[in-house]
Amino acid sequence: MFALILLALGLTAKGWLDAHPEHNPWAPLDLRDPPGWATERKLAALRDDPAGCRAVLARSGVQFTTLEPAGEGTCLRPDRTILPEYPLSPKAPLTTCALAAGLELWLRDGVRPAATELLGTKVVRIEHFGAFSCRRLYGRAGGRWSEHSTGNAIDIAAFVLADGRRISVLQDWKGAGPEAAFLHRVRDNGCKVFGTVLSPDYNTAHRDHLHLDQQARGFGSVCR
Repeated sequence: MFALILLALGLTAKGWLDAHPEHNPWAPLDLRDPPGWATERKLAALRDDPAGCRAVLARSGVQFTTLEPAGEGTCLRPDRTILPEYPLSPKAPLTTCALAAGLELWLRDGVRPAATELLGTKVVRIEHFGAFSCRRLYGRAGGRWSEHSTGNAIDIAAFVLADGRRISVLQDWKGAGPEAAFLHRVRDNGCKVFGTVLSPDYNTAHRDHLHLDQQARGFGSVCR
């Protein structure tokens, strides 16, 4: 009897997981699914698997283009992916596939809902300072290399809204109004899909942007 109960419970659980792939750790990741218990783990697994990541983008119906490897040494970029239809300004940058997948989820589940709820309008353009820069952290002559050195990071400066408003990290981060609430909300939502999110709360070097990267971390994301 006990074995039959366990079997019934197992079949019930399997049926529920099949109907909710966002919670199923064994189901292939599809970025069109709502966020679930297994989403962050599946997304993190893409950081060291460019081919698997591109398969996820294709499965999810995301338009993307891949380019041949470029660069050399520490700044070699074997994984160059661009999302041509993204509202990034001045243009959609070349990034790693894992960063592109994170941007897809961040825009869908973080930026757009936050704009609607807190600002009452849509985001039509996102201004950035770029993704690729062959340099060490903070442009120093020595020390660790930045995730920008391989295009695995992007710095977000501002959000332009359908009603003409421009929400700037530099100008609007501090305060009690909806603009500041929006920026803090999208920062927090970014922590669910990126390996590292750094904001003005981290240090003065980030006073004018949100740094988003997909560095693989075995202990979860860094969110500051």
